[in-house]
Amino acid sequence: MPLLTPEAGLVISYGYLWHHEHLGARDEGHKDRPAVIVLAVHRAGAGAFMVTVLPVTHTPPETPDWAVEIPAPVKRHLGLDDARSWIVVAEGKEFRWPGYDLRPVPGTDRYDYGFLPPRFFNQVLAAFDGLRGAGNARLTSRT
Repeated sequence: MPLLTPEAGLVISYGYLWHHEHLGARDEGHKDRPAVIVLAVHRAGAGAFMVTVLPVTHTPPETPDWAVEIPAPVKRHLGLDDARSWIVVAEGKEFRWPGYDLRPVPGTDRYDYGFLPPRFFNQVLAAFDGLRGAGNARLTSRT
């Protein structure tokens, strides 16, 4: 199975553990889902990449600023379903690449769906940075 070098904007298949699941003492998420890499930093001393991802969900956000809706053309480009989806910018995970939560994309031998278009990725990153700067984005380590 081909494994790409992690890069910002790459959408991967990931066993995402929501923060509320973590608080409920779960060790793994109940569902594999697409997740967007927003940061990938190579740590030479550790010999690995540290990656930050944001989850994709079909559930509309409770607060509009907590997620960015994925436009239908972007979903088609990535090979995702036609249902409305959002990238949650109010919570994310940090982990050492590739990590045990990386999953193959269903029906393929790949771990990624492809890259978000740069303009849309910048919109997601700005929304995430805005919430994080205001102290309203939660990051949980999965290392």
